[in-house]
Amino acid sequence: MTVNVRIPTPLRAYAGGSRQVEVAGATVGDALTDLAGRHPQLRRHLYAETGDLRGFVNVYLNDANVKDLDGTRTTMAQGDLLTIVPSIAGG
Repeated sequence: MTVNVRIPTPLRAYAGGSRQVEVAGATVGDALTDLAGRHPQLRRHLYAETGDLRGFVNVYLNDANVKDLDGTRTTMAQGDLLTIVPSIAGG
């Protein structure tokens, strides 16, 4: 199945300038793996060296934070929307 991933402005340079990318996968993890495979420069911004999502990267499935669901194992339906929201520090 395919879903769309909304890419935030700070990460678009690593996704060929794309605002949104269509990817395949049954779970959030599958979709993010497909995204990183299509745009390898994104991998280091999404994943820690351990292979886990970085702590400051939030991923929403439609309107729900996947951390409140089943994380990257959260299943998706055709046409769902994933949104990547990196935390931005400032002061």
